[in-house]
Amino acid sequence: MKRIFLFTAASLLTAAAAAQQTDSLEVHEIQQIEVKATRAAKTSPVAYTDISRDQIAGYSYGSDIPTLLALTPSMIATNETGIGIGGTSIRLRGTDATRINVTVNGMSLNNPDSHSVYWYDTPDLISSVGTVQVQRGAGLSTNGTGAFGGAVTMSTDALKTEFGGEASLSYGSYNTNKQAIHISSGLMGGHWLVDARLTHIGSDGYIDRGETDLKSYMLQAGYYNGSTMVKVLSFGGKAKTGLTYTGATKEEMARNGRRFNPEGMYEVSDGLSWHVWHGDPPEWKDVAYYDDQTDNYLQINNQIVVSHRFNDKWNMNVTGFYTYGYGYYKQYKDNAKLYEYLPLGLPSDTPRADIIREKLMRNHTGGVNAAAAYTTTNLDLVFGGSWSYYTCPHWGEIDWIEGYDQQLPTEYWYDNDVNKHDANVFVRANWQVTKGLRLFGDLQYRFVDYRAWGVNDNYVSEEVGMQPIDVDKQYHFFNPRAGISYTNGRHNAYFSFSVAQKEPTRSDFTDRYRFASDDTYPKHEELYDYELGYTYTALRLAVGVNFYYMFYRNQLVPTGMVNDSSDVLNTNVPKSYRRGVEITASWEATKWFRLGGNATFSQNRIRDYVDQLADSPTYGQNLGNMTIAYSPSIMGSLFLDFHVKGFEAVFHTQAVGKQYFTNNENEDLALDSYCVTNLNLAYTLKTRSSRSVRFGLTIYNLFNQKYCSNGYGYSYVDNWTDENNPKLINMAYYFAQAPLNVLANVTVRF
Repeated sequence: MKRIFLFTAASLLTAAAAAQQTDSLEVHEIQQIEVKATRAAKTSPVAYTDISRDQIAGYSYGSDIPTLLALTPSMIATNETGIGIGGTSIRLRGTDATRINVTVNGMSLNNPDSHSVYWYDTPDLISSVGTVQVQRGAGLSTNGTGAFGGAVTMSTDALKTEFGGEASLSYGSYNTNKQAIHISSGLMGGHWLVDARLTHIGSDGYIDRGETDLKSYMLQAGYYNGSTMVKVLSFGGKAKTGLTYTGATKEEMARNGRRFNPEGMYEVSDGLSWHVWHGDPPEWKDVAYYDDQTDNYLQINNQIVVSHRFNDKWNMNVTGFYTYGYGYYKQYKDNAKLYEYLPLGLPSDTPRADIIREKLMRNHTGGVNAAAAYTTTNLDLVFGGSWSYYTCPHWGEIDWIEGYDQQLPTEYWYDNDVNKHDANVFVRANWQVTKGLRLFGDLQYRFVDYRAWGVNDNYVSEEVGMQPIDVDKQYHFFNPRAGISYTNGRHNAYFSFSVAQKEPTRSDFTDRYRFASDDTYPKHEELYDYELGYTYTALRLAVGVNFYYMFYRNQLVPTGMVNDSSDVLNTNVPKSYRRGVEITASWEATKWFRLGGNATFSQNRIRDYVDQLADSPTYGQNLGNMTIAYSPSIMGSLFLDFHVKGFEAVFHTQAVGKQYFTNNENEDLALDSYCVTNLNLAYTLKTRSSRSVRFGLTIYNLFNQKYCSNGYGYSYVDNWTDENNPKLINMAYYFAQAPLNVLANVTVRF
């Protein structure tokens, strides 16, 4: 009897385990439906790189996502605080973040107004991401802002069907620290899954007063029933960072140290201060610093995802989303012009005073994405579309005015609003004509309705006062893509042609008055992208080469001028291009050693353009055949990966060529080439009380290079010092990166 009971119990447990395993596989497969609409496949004629969950995990102990993305071809990561946390951004093929489409589960992360992605607004998102794909060039049809340099498509990590979790602690140089806890319920009752993560990241930063305090969360709950999954997600956090927008000149860094940060600085005469080299012209000054020169932002992203598999051929996915954001930054402005802030009709000769000001915004973004896919042996079809609505008021408040005895004004010193509708529909087909040969087509229609009105934060003149805004613009974009690919065993070749169009950003509209003599709008940009590639994939070897030619009409490029906040002013250039070759290689030499790398060689040029902008430092110059700003002609990276049992060591080095800040190849306004190396070390062991314990150590800037990853510059004509001999003054500011620094981590998985 006892044996029969044991045999029966064992049989039931085995059946239950088999059922759990089957459910786990089905759950995993249905969750993949979420990303198929925006992801390129092996047979897609698109230049792309996939980043696996294992690679992501190796960079999730204290860095922002741009550090991870910099592993891929033609990608550069920049940072303002000097340590890869806080004010980070990316450039791809020389294009800035406003032209790189970024999505999470198909939801666009690009701010609909500025088109930028502020990574610290979604702290520690890297720990919740399951897979990442970076598409270079126009890529596939996607949601949100058009992809002009490329697209980054991310999916949140799949819900785990087994109970588990992890706790992670990191600490390193400049008081950089991270604490994170993650727990997954596993499959409950055969239908329910819950997953949650809490994280705190803090750092003093390498740059003075570049502190970072990031708190974040991720909550996922899913219901699975056969071929259907409903998933609810909420992620986001609260960020507080010290302002590091300004950068420093080479002279300031030489005299005050590479960590010098002028943000919040004001002159004093009490002797209880810093003694720094600063000003125009520069001189030694006694200064102090405002202790709340900070950027503060709260962002909450919510999604409801419904995925359904009808049969082996048809599946669909619908995602509803809503994002709330509220933020402000506080600034101490030394010797400010009061007539720009007090709405009292003050004349321009009103005395100056120190002030503390705030710039605030509150935004709401909501919408829906939907896609359906049909798959057979010879044909892949995807139908999709999206709609979103964005609204955001911007306003400014004055907190304090030095020596101002009257009551502070209650009205805002600027106040404006933005509404934006963004909708698109697309159909994509990948048809196998004959064995190995596929034809590709992708048609997208996109509609944009952008409206902005009110008063902006730019002071125009005593007659006009603060700049009035009245933008009412609609766009109808048709973006076709076509291509062909051929696969024969280990060989794959492809060619594609794509058209992409993109509307201007908020600042392209609002700052245009500074150099345009009329009230015209900036033009939308057009891209005609040609891609030709070949890959060879063997068991241990993979190599690839991709040639690209990206021709632009009316590309918005830097003018060499900046606004009052030192943001670059852009103008349309009728014709320009980017062309180059991207080379990739990876070789698994042995079971314990893998090496690889990538390199990009490119030309990025303006064609047949004479600068006629008012007050431009290059007025009257022919900029034809000049290098486009922030576009290095050479860059590449190399990695060495050792892994023996529980030990792993990854050596990664990246080299980036010279980048000009403006379009006239001014050597005084350039970012020097640099090469930086990082080393990741880790040892993982298994214990009885946990699944694993990982001890890690990352050494950044291994060879202690003194380099800057980003900067900006502008020129102006000095007519005041000597009216008979005006001089062109070049001003260049840089963001220094930390010397050799370390970050240690221990992660316990249970």
